[in-house]
Amino acid sequence: MTLKIKRIAGKRATRICLSGQLRSEHLDQLKSEVERGGARVTLDLGELDLVDVEGVRFLNECESAGVSIRHCSAYIKEWMLQERRRPQYHPELG
Repeated sequence: MTLKIKRIAGKRATRICLSGQLRSEHLDQLKSEVERGGARVTLDLGELDLVDVEGVRFLNECESAGVSIRHCSAYIKEWMLQERRRPQYHPELG
């Protein structure tokens, strides 16, 4: 299964509905959609079945940037919280 992205532009905000699987190969396209959405973007994850670690990191970045996340499944939300708590790896420090 792939990722389906549906953008719903309203007068004040844009809702981006995701369904299927969010994987690292979809992130460039999704980043573009979020940027096109303007200042008030909401990601609706109600039909998202699966996400990989890069997708979780992207969702955390979105949330940190002020993007609202709605209808997020419990396992994705928990993974996002765990990823935020995880110490960051710095390859330059070896």
